[in-house]
Amino acid sequence: MPRRNLKLGAVLMGVGGPGQHDTWLSPEIPGDASVDIRWYIARAQQAEAAKFDHVFIVDSQFITPDSPHHYLNRLEPLTLLSAVAVHTSHIGLVGTLTTSYNDPFNVARRLASLDLISGGRAGWNVVATGDGGTAGNYGRAEHYDYATRYGRALEHVRVVQGLWDSYEDDAFPRDKQGGVFFDRSRQHVLDHRGEHFSVAGPLNIQRSPQGQPVIFQAGDSDEGRDLGAGIADAIFTHAQTVEQGQAFATDIRARAAAQGRDPENVLIVPGISLIIGDTDEQAREKERQSLAGKDFHRALKELGRPFGWHDFTQYDLDAPFPEVGHLGALSFKTQAEQITRLARENGFTLRQTVQHSLESRRSPFVGSALTVANEIQRWYEAGAFDGINVTVTVPSEFALFTDRVLPILRERGVVRREYEATTLRGNLGLPIPENVHTAARRLSPAGQPSPAGQPGLVRGRA
Repeated sequence: MPRRNLKLGAVLMGVGGPGQHDTWLSPEIPGDASVDIRWYIARAQQAEAAKFDHVFIVDSQFITPDSPHHYLNRLEPLTLLSAVAVHTSHIGLVGTLTTSYNDPFNVARRLASLDLISGGRAGWNVVATGDGGTAGNYGRAEHYDYATRYGRALEHVRVVQGLWDSYEDDAFPRDKQGGVFFDRSRQHVLDHRGEHFSVAGPLNIQRSPQGQPVIFQAGDSDEGRDLGAGIADAIFTHAQTVEQGQAFATDIRARAAAQGRDPENVLIVPGISLIIGDTDEQAREKERQSLAGKDFHRALKELGRPFGWHDFTQYDLDAPFPEVGHLGALSFKTQAEQITRLARENGFTLRQTVQHSLESRRSPFVGSALTVANEIQRWYEAGAFDGINVTVTVPSEFALFTDRVLPILRERGVVRREYEATTLRGNLGLPIPENVHTAARRLSPAGQPSPAGQPGLVRGRA
């Protein structure tokens, strides 16, 4: 397979996500942007015109009054993306669905429906819910523990993949002259019986032109990395330096190879922040003003999220960081541990920890269009990432990237000039997964159909 171009994702955040407290004040952003489908359609069309690979919709199902503005009031991802699908033609549509508080059959059906509606452009961002408060919205007294969340996530994805293969590609001849609508031998039940799920199948929807939706995943713990390496086509992450990006990519691909996968078919696509100006000096001044405008009190509140939304306002800001790392066990465990370790190793007070969190949001991609293009190309050619996810809020700021930076990268051959395919897999340069039953039939000496499935076994792509 020829070397892929740099892949491009647009993360649509409406009135602003974490750390974007004042974004909604921009005159370019409607106050109800996060629930205005017209805003999403316009941004997706803006990204498609720039030949982006996908738009990405984050999600969670638990909020507090201190949640970021966009989190407080936003559309459900697949409903949103189904509307965007009929107003676009090439860009991928990636939505977040949790494996902790969804059943595999519903997830498989909803994503397969989006995949057909869009002609093969659907993607699933797999998450094992970190917000422990979500449990109360689903009738549970307590959130799943860490091991259960990731064990459930792996089994959930395998069941969904098995359901997506319920029909072989030639299951519906729809031969009106011969009166044959459906070939029964090409339908397969699943009969999965596992630790977390029991699902009979088959799914009542055919495969799309890309075979199965593309799977995305993010997780930095050992459990998260193992899950991503085992099931994901693309991994969301974050890195502050080229070296961090290279180390993460090397680790993920080694884990993928150890699980019998082709490591080159696991893409690393971190989220990045861009600050672009007419000159490097102007961009740095924009960054300075942005950091100066960060709300310390709000950042103090948001610091509680990895710790199960623990209230840090109750502590003395100038005392040592409190011993609360254990509170992340049923929440964002890895992030809570990283914050606690950082504070302990550096002797930070609570105030210094919050200030560090604000400072750590500085981006490596700040400068003129040429400077930013050079830096993106440097990371890409160093193998620190295969693509980038750019947060989109203010349209004119996004346009600085699409209209100034991308032409430089396009001229250098780093990003595409035109779409190569109409499916998300095709544009990402990923192979179409062969239906497991078709593969079994092809490999069988007698050419016999594969068995429908066995208890405890999910027949899905490795």
